[in-house]
Amino acid sequence: MRLKSHDSLLDYPLILEPATMSVRHFLTLNDLSQSEALQIIARASELKQMHKNRTVYEPLKGRVLAMIFEKSSTRTRVSFEAGMNQLGGTAIFLSPRDTQLGRGEPIEDSARVLSEMVDAVMVRTFEHSKIATFAQYSSVPVINALTDDYHPCQLLADMQAYIEARGSIAGKTVTWIGDGNNMCNSYINAAMLFDFKLNIACPEGYEPMAALLAQAGQRVTLYRSAGEACRGAHLVTTDVWASMGQEEETKLRRQAFADYQVSPALLDTADAEAIFLHCLPAHRGEEVSEDMLDDPRSRVFEQAGNRLHAQKALLEFLLLNNA
Repeated sequence: MRLKSHDSLLDYPLILEPATMSVRHFLTLNDLSQSEALQIIARASELKQMHKNRTVYEPLKGRVLAMIFEKSSTRTRVSFEAGMNQLGGTAIFLSPRDTQLGRGEPIEDSARVLSEMVDAVMVRTFEHSKIATFAQYSSVPVINALTDDYHPCQLLADMQAYIEARGSIAGKTVTWIGDGNNMCNSYINAAMLFDFKLNIACPEGYEPMAALLAQAGQRVTLYRSAGEACRGAHLVTTDVWASMGQEEETKLRRQAFADYQVSPALLDTADAEAIFLHCLPAHRGEEVSEDMLDDPRSRVFEQAGNRLHAQKALLEFLLLNNA
C-alpha cells in the first residue's frame, strides 16, 4: 500500500495479518513426537555427511541465536556456535556477567526483550523452572542446553550415535549406571519416546525423579547392582558422579558410587554388540576405568561430535518450521 501525500493511515482500514502458528520450544524430549525425533536424528546424519563433504548449506543465513550460559561448557558452546555459523547464521554468547539476567532483571522481561532481537535462544542453566519461565514469555524458539533436571540435546546426540552404530534402538535394552541426574532423567524420557527398555543402576538415595519413574512404569527397572543392570544390555552409559554444583559432595559421592564404575570387564557382561557412551567430560578412574573410553566398543567421541550435527538438525527444525 502506498500513501498519497495528503493521506493518513487513518484513512485506510486496518488489515490484520493471519495468526502465526504457535512457537515450538525444545525443553525436554517430550516436546517432540517420536516421528519428529527420528526425523531430526536422520537429518543430523545427513548434515554430518554434508559436513564431511564440505558442502556449503546456509538455510539460516541472517538468523541469530542467543546463547545464555549460567553453567559453562565446552561441547555445548562450540557445537551451537559452530552449528549456527555452518548453517549461515550467527550465535551470540551471553554469560551472567554480560547480561541484565546476572543483575536481577526478571526472566520474563529478558525473554520478551531477546525475542525482539534474535531468532532463537539457547539456555544452559541450573533450575529447570528458569527455562520454563523463559520459554513461556518468549515468542521465539527456546532450546534447553542443560538444566539440573534434563539434558535433551545430549540425548539426541546419544540416540544418533547408537542408530549410526547399530540401527534402530526400539526394543533394545539400555543400561544407565550411576547418579540419577539430569542425564538419567532424559534417558527415562528417551525410553518412552524411542521405545526401549531402560535399566538404571544407582545406590540408594541417588535415584532419578520419582515422578518420571512412575510415568515410565515397567519400561524402567531400578537396580542396586551395576552387574545385574548391565547383563545383556545393548547400550551402556554413565556420567560423572558429581555434577557441576555438587563439588562439595565429591568425597561422599566417591564412596557411594565406588561399585558403579564402568570398565571393559563390566561391558563384557552386556550384549556382544553393545556400545558404550558417556556425555563427557569424563573422570577416568572414577565413573569409568582408565581404559574404558579407548575400548573399541566406546563411541564417546563420535557421540560428542554428534552434538554439532544433532543440534544443527534441531535448529533447522525449529527455525524453519517456526518461520
